[in-house]
Amino acid sequence: MDFKRHIAAHIQAGELSEDEIYSMLALPPNTEMGDFALPCFRLAKTMRKAPALIAQEIADNYKKDDIVSQVSAVNGYVNFKINRAVWTEQTLGRIFAEREKYGSSEEGQGRTVCIDYSSVNIAKPFHIGHLSTTVLGSSLYKLHKFLGYHPVGINHLGDYGTQFGKLISAYKRWGKKEDIEKGGLRALNALYVRFHEEAEKDPSLNDEARAFFKKIEEKDEESVALFNWFKELTLKDVGRIYEMLDVHFDSWAGESFYNDKMQPVIDELREKGLLKESEGAQIVDLEAYGMPPCIILRSDGASLYATRDIAAAIYRKKTYDFYKCLYVVAYQQNLHFKQFFKVLELMGKEWAKDLVHVAYGMVSLEDGSMSTRKGKVVYLEDVIQKCVQKALTIITEKNPSLENKEAIAKTVGVGAVIFGALYNNKIKDITFSYDKVLNFEGETSCYVQYTCARANSVLEKGGKAASWKAGDICPQEFELVKRLADLPNVLHDALEKYEPCLIARYAVDLAQVYNKFYFDCSILNAEKETREFRLALTEATLITLKNALGLLGIGVPEKM
Repeated sequence: MDFKRHIAAHIQAGELSEDEIYSMLALPPNTEMGDFALPCFRLAKTMRKAPALIAQEIADNYKKDDIVSQVSAVNGYVNFKINRAVWTEQTLGRIFAEREKYGSSEEGQGRTVCIDYSSVNIAKPFHIGHLSTTVLGSSLYKLHKFLGYHPVGINHLGDYGTQFGKLISAYKRWGKKEDIEKGGLRALNALYVRFHEEAEKDPSLNDEARAFFKKIEEKDEESVALFNWFKELTLKDVGRIYEMLDVHFDSWAGESFYNDKMQPVIDELREKGLLKESEGAQIVDLEAYGMPPCIILRSDGASLYATRDIAAAIYRKKTYDFYKCLYVVAYQQNLHFKQFFKVLELMGKEWAKDLVHVAYGMVSLEDGSMSTRKGKVVYLEDVIQKCVQKALTIITEKNPSLENKEAIAKTVGVGAVIFGALYNNKIKDITFSYDKVLNFEGETSCYVQYTCARANSVLEKGGKAASWKAGDICPQEFELVKRLADLPNVLHDALEKYEPCLIARYAVDLAQVYNKFYFDCSILNAEKETREFRLALTEATLITLKNALGLLGIGVPEKM
């Protein structure tokens, strides 16, 4: 039951509607005061009374029932206490009925959401800078699916541009097939770095690179074969990392896919009088909207990111008829998205309002940033493997006799990498710290996973509750029940705000509340009825934590 909705439906407060009252109901800072509170200060003007008087009047007129057990007025607030047994029975009843589906809903039924994330560049390293877009997009994909939407995960591959001409030039000059087959992306990146070093000494190499890229566009057999080989090697390498991170896609249509779809966009812009010439380039003037012009064609006739992104958006609308189309891309591209969204709006695409740029901050390691061209690259695979190795060392120290330590360390290490990127608000820049993300006592996935292992151990020793009853509920038990009941609301908020960090923080919070309950309340040595109830609380916590971590792409080992 939505207890806030139940309370709002029974309150009479001037001209306020039930929905307005619902939105005003808040959580008191002290749970002893109540479970929900209605502040009456904004009602003073319309009802022409002091807030304290309004609060007292609402409290006096509220009819208590089996659900609301107590109503009181304190300093301009109306505080409501919910019947502990009712709240507990409804919460645990739903968790055990739904289990791995607990927290899910059908709110998105019939709605398709396209999510463009990760979008790696062919023949370029999958580095730490790709971490946020990859795990943030993947979590939003899982969350939309869990709440009834039909998500379409799109990896908009960077498979178009002069860099492929550079690679072909470098490969033909210095590359060997067996070295590239063996070294994969790293070997290709070494060639890319060498090209830039040599091009600084001999700028004519850049002309050669442009000529090779032109050959790809003209479908030259040898050049296209090399390009496809580079692409195959890239997808093989990144596929291994996606598998480790539990990341999946429904479409791999990259930039080159839209080559034959750009001319109709250019024609439509011209027909609608939106295309103007400026210094030889074709632009859409956005000065009236406080933005620089959106360049559609360069002076040499070449298309740009905006041209392809407009074509891609139109294709996605026609193909998927999306309810929303999300672009999980760093905040440095804010202007780019504002520009091409505005161009689509000016083209008369009413669905342009359904395009959303989910911007995020940058990730760097404690020792600084990176440059692909200069070879200063921190490979994401190396970061993951280092976390897995550190996790194995810690687990071996804590529990040397633990079976399957390597598999558990992989789950813990990979989880630490994902959680480290998702725990803070997405817009914040992150400095990734190995020690911080692998702290078993901090606000980390390791701490939450360890709590799950603890709950598993309790259930292994005590067995799952055959039957349970909510009797006299102590404060630690009820605090746990309230946190368990929060998951559906947390998931709804996370989806509305595109913020998986809300789920990550909820998981840490729930783990902390369970651990307080675990230390304060005897479980296995309690009287039979209390023991069964506390075992039920333990199992409900385990189910809920698994569901929350699963939506982030993080697994849960049974033992640690």
